[in-house]
Amino acid sequence: MFSIETNNSSQRVTQHLRTLASDAPVGARLPSVRDLMRDLQVSPVTVQRALDTLVQAGVIEARPGQGTFVADRAEDARVTADYAWQSLALGAQRLSAGGLSSLLTMPTPRMRPLNIGYLHEESLPLGLLAAAGARALRRPGLWARGPVEGQEALRAWFAKETGGAYSAQEVTICPGTQAANAAAFRALAQAGDPVLVESPTYSGAIAAAKAAGLRLVPVPMDAEGVRPDLLEEAFQRTGARLFYCQPTYANPTGAVLSAARRPEVLDVVARAGAFLIEDDWARDFNLEGDAPPPLAQADPHGHVVYVRSLSKCVAPGMRIGAICARGAALERLRLARLIDDFSVPGLMQETALQLVTAPSWPKHLRALRTSLRDRRDLLVQAIRRHLGPEALPIVPAGGLHLWTALPPGISDGAVASGARARDVLVSAGRHWFPAEAPSPYLRLSFAGVRAEWVDEAVATLAEVIESGS
Repeated sequence: MFSIETNNSSQRVTQHLRTLASDAPVGARLPSVRDLMRDLQVSPVTVQRALDTLVQAGVIEARPGQGTFVADRAEDARVTADYAWQSLALGAQRLSAGGLSSLLTMPTPRMRPLNIGYLHEESLPLGLLAAAGARALRRPGLWARGPVEGQEALRAWFAKETGGAYSAQEVTICPGTQAANAAAFRALAQAGDPVLVESPTYSGAIAAAKAAGLRLVPVPMDAEGVRPDLLEEAFQRTGARLFYCQPTYANPTGAVLSAARRPEVLDVVARAGAFLIEDDWARDFNLEGDAPPPLAQADPHGHVVYVRSLSKCVAPGMRIGAICARGAALERLRLARLIDDFSVPGLMQETALQLVTAPSWPKHLRALRTSLRDRRDLLVQAIRRHLGPEALPIVPAGGLHLWTALPPGISDGAVASGARARDVLVSAGRHWFPAEAPSPYLRLSFAGVRAEWVDEAVATLAEVIESGS
């Protein structure tokens, strides 16, 4: 029988034990497996996996029949090693993760995560995933070498999801949208080239563009999405040939490119002879009516490169996405993906296919949207109660995030640090701007909020803001 336990649970237990070990003296006894199962609401398999990880790392010591204890690492030979030579060999740092590292930090059980852009564990379709994985394992040829572009049936599913904008032959399977965006930045532009991006925009895209050596040019957006007049001006001024855009439930603002602006934006891109990377990461998170169709549907000439992911709506460990393109751009993208990692593992692809084509998948999505809408409303109410209605002028109709304004003169970084010291995790708005932030903001995510603590967490955040730190 095929079973799936999320990495999130194991990492959460591992981080919890690391914290306990760091705060305790050498030789101190740690909680039993039974106590950890009860306190953290996880299975014995998850606890044992975390214990094995920390034993191998030398953080804890397992004594059969007695329990687990904080290990003595004072004699670890590695602490005397000299790594100073590496700074000279590596040279200047070229990569920057911006706020990504903090977003991926595993919260301890006492923390209130308002920064995590993934579904809460109780929202994950674990039963459906287990059944899909079991069916996938019975498929012949699962471990054989597959096509670089991905399994044809999965590519056909993604193509159908675009509403006929692409055929299966124009789809390439990727390990999530981060990999797809990174490949697009490398394949569609040269190091040193300008790339236009909405401002604010997804911090992962900012990091990937910088890693590709591109020069980011911010284009302001408002509640209706990017402004076409400023987009055209940016193309003319910079000579850029690439624009990264989230037209549907943008991260972090939740903005949707309005129906009036959509054809204008496509016309601007076409006149510039440029590509538009359409990152459609939140298509499954429409909370108020249907999401608008992808921009790609109105693009017959191959200007739009379309990106879609399953990682957000399925589970963080389901690293499956797709990138769609036509013409020479398609070949360049596939070459970039080939150089990266040959192909996505067949088991992951087949499990994804079995999941999204099952009759139960649409029902799960409907229940998920209801749950997310409830969580959104809880966080909205708490923000308006403790931070005031001016902090949240717009409630997005989809996505996972609320773009929250801070009072003028307040440091978003200081607020994030102060909140973290009180076990409330938020994301400083500065990480979502490709250049200087015009005003202080926080990105608050509602995907993981719980009714029993959300009001208290926002009240704590309000106290931090009021203190000026």
